[in-house]
Amino acid sequence: MTDYIAVAERYARDVTGGKIAASKYIKLACQRHLDDLDWQEDDGFAYRFDAKAASKVCAFVELMPHTKGKWARERKTLIMEPWQVFMTVCLFGWMRRKDNTRRFRRFLLLVPRKNGKSAWAAAIGLYMLCADGEYGAEVYSGARNEKQAWEVFKPAKLMAKKTPQLLNHFGVDVNASNISIIGNGSKFEPIIGDPGDGASPSLAIVDEYHEHDTNKLFDTMETGMGARDQPLMLVITTAGDNIAGPCYEMQQDAQRMLEGTRQDDELLALIYGVDENDDWTDPAILRKANPNMGVSVGEDFLLARQKDAMSTPRKAGVFKTKHLNMWVQSRSAYYNVQRFMEAAQPELSLEQFLGKECIIGVDLAEKRDLTAIELVFRHGDGFARFGRYYAPEETIEQPENEHFRVWRDTGQLIQIDGAVIDQREILEDIMQDLERFDVREVSFDPWHSRQMAVELMDAGANVIEYRGSPSNMNEPMREMDKLIAEGKLYHDGGAAFTWMLSNVVNGTRAGELHRPAKERAENKIDGPVACMLALGRWMLDEAAPSSPWDDETFELVVG
Repeated sequence: MTDYIAVAERYARDVTGGKIAASKYIKLACQRHLDDLDWQEDDGFAYRFDAKAASKVCAFVELMPHTKGKWARERKTLIMEPWQVFMTVCLFGWMRRKDNTRRFRRFLLLVPRKNGKSAWAAAIGLYMLCADGEYGAEVYSGARNEKQAWEVFKPAKLMAKKTPQLLNHFGVDVNASNISIIGNGSKFEPIIGDPGDGASPSLAIVDEYHEHDTNKLFDTMETGMGARDQPLMLVITTAGDNIAGPCYEMQQDAQRMLEGTRQDDELLALIYGVDENDDWTDPAILRKANPNMGVSVGEDFLLARQKDAMSTPRKAGVFKTKHLNMWVQSRSAYYNVQRFMEAAQPELSLEQFLGKECIIGVDLAEKRDLTAIELVFRHGDGFARFGRYYAPEETIEQPENEHFRVWRDTGQLIQIDGAVIDQREILEDIMQDLERFDVREVSFDPWHSRQMAVELMDAGANVIEYRGSPSNMNEPMREMDKLIAEGKLYHDGGAAFTWMLSNVVNGTRAGELHRPAKERAENKIDGPVACMLALGRWMLDEAAPSSPWDDETFELVVG
């Protein structure tokens, strides 16, 4: 029998010792395991390692058959590579001393495509269904769409069908859309979106998390686990291009945990990829990002994809995300969202700017769409912005607007009752802004906003019409880009504006003039547009020629 514990420890030492090419965060994960093995000898350490429990899961996984390809044809069972043994041993071997339940409740696995993550996850799903000792276990394979939800469930279903001993021993029934154990009510099924209030997952597998716009699926599954003694959230994904999404944020949190700047003893994270300064065109880095290279993903295949990406720019983004686990932006995205996020200051709040000079940008939407208000202040060597967004209840509740509902629930989006925008609510809020801040100007695109502009002028506000033409938007659009690149557009880190910023593309096809636009109707950009309306007015300060009369040393000389 394989000594899985020795294999896992050898892998960790080979990685930390440089014998196996690995990224910074894989090295840190391996070192964490080795350090914890030493720490467990200390009575004050909250965890202990259970070699028997870890080996049991490993043995179960390797009893499962392959479901496709030549190995399935030859009726071979899974054989885990050392890196897979390592993650299985870590995930199921560490226990809490106080109650002997598993330590890790969340597992983030970021690994490129074709590295065997779906087959491994399917086997883990079957283990948690049958052999984990959880009465009435509920295992879900969740994703944004049906096809993706079946990427893990389908191989699990085939594994069960091909293993009659498993079916007989545990009393498993394989049905069209679920796997169940009638004796104790356990089930394993794919699920799209929300598992529902009645669900109590013991294992939730979230596949291709990079495609999710919000963390709603993750949060709903996790909150349903309260009745379980040792539930597990399993997130398996590649990188993507949605830097404003929850997956990128989760990876950032995991990296901070591995670096030691964030405490999270319940999270296990393995992030396979390349390091910041690696040359993505170097064939030597392929093995670093692809631990199953030469096993489930061929070396020639990866080299060919790398060559294609080098010669065809449009293929570079796909290669980087799917085969190197590098996050990229959409090819047409105008702004560097990652740089914008780096300027986040979570402690920043509007209350810090009470009484200070600001310019308000207002982008009023059509009656059923999103409306954005942006308050922009001078702050340090740049600007600080704060957004306030509104949408009708009917729009928010539309099935495709799940992210709107998340923002509403977290206070980033104000819901207006009914089916259309009531501008009176927005007007009242701006009136309060006039009292709280030194509002120099309220900058409006006149489209949809003339009536509100009149009422604000009647209240004494300095209302400026700022049309959204390329000639007007070119400079503020470029200025925002410059501020973001320099890390001088400060904000509190709200996800709503970040998402809208990622949707901005250049709406002009020729010439030097730029104008903000979006590729699809659902890609809202109202927040950035409102911010540009304010920045455009602030820029007049810099554009205005200085007067000699402002110079105290100036003397008028005649003759």
